Amino acid sequence: MSAETNPFAAFEEQKYLSLETFRKNGEGVRTPIWFAAEKGGAPVLYIYTIADTGKVKRIRNNPQVRIAPCDMRGGVTGEWVSARAEILAGDAAAHGMQSLNRKYFPLKQLMGFFAKFSRRERLVMALRPALGM
Repeated sequence: MSAETNPFAAFEEQKYLSLETFRKNGEGVRTPIWFAAEKGGAPVLYIYTIADTGKVKRIRNNPQVRIAPCDMRGGVTGEWVSARAEILAGDAAAHGMQSLNRKYFPLKQLMGFFAKFSRRERLVMALRPALGM
């Protein structure tokens, strides 16, 4: 799939993306994060995080985000792409988590094991190209 048909093509061989969410005043906040791409079909990237983080609160207020390939410290290595974040539940969240588990095996499973001892809820989100792309 080319960049014309898949605006997320630049992320195919990447390990991290920089997720920029927006405060109510419009100021952007960038966070490096793991992600997994949906194989085939419509372009979708899955991410997961702790449910009560600032990025989740900002996404609940404004699902419009920007993403760019980055290194593990958040240094942007590619072009920014507009996207829309959606918090997933049920089977969709489980599917996203399976994609993340496959991509980051075995580190993700190890982290997941230790996360079970934490009482902090985690959630999965889907990133899709912004409307009008």
